[in-house]
Amino acid sequence: MEDRDFMRRALELAGEAAAEGEVPVGCVVALGDRIVGEGRNRRETAKNALCHAELEAIDAACKALGGWRLWECTLYVTLEPCPMCAGAIVNARIPRVVYGAADPKNGCCGSVVNLFSLPFNHRPELTSGVLEAECAALLSEFFERLRVERPRRRHWTKEKTKLP
Repeated sequence: MEDRDFMRRALELAGEAAAEGEVPVGCVVALGDRIVGEGRNRRETAKNALCHAELEAIDAACKALGGWRLWECTLYVTLEPCPMCAGAIVNARIPRVVYGAADPKNGCCGSVVNLFSLPFNHRPELTSGVLEAECAALLSEFFERLRVERPRRRHWTKEKTKLP
């Protein structure tokens, strides 16, 4: 299988996320020609900031392979990883990351910063722009539809929040 094949599966997962009202991000972790972990964005459904596609896919891969070191795997994700996901990738020792669309607001693989270029003990190789147009179009369509269906509103205000 080629990078484009794995990215197509990640796009399918992103489409599933979009169908549930989630930001459409999908991810697969591959070992050679086989997918060992999959994930998609579930932050809204799970009401949890940690439910990113990459974290789900890394978790599934660790369980499938029986260890936390994914040193022979490649991670494919439709959107450039954020700081949290980039950190998880470094900690899982994933040697190669392939992403589709850049994220100019949160991307930590070159857009805002490249965390993989810092002197951590592990620095994954990056390949960007794989099926970029398809990945970017899915995100654009989702946010355009969201703006029509739900006009901009404040989600959080200090006055409404009651802490225990």
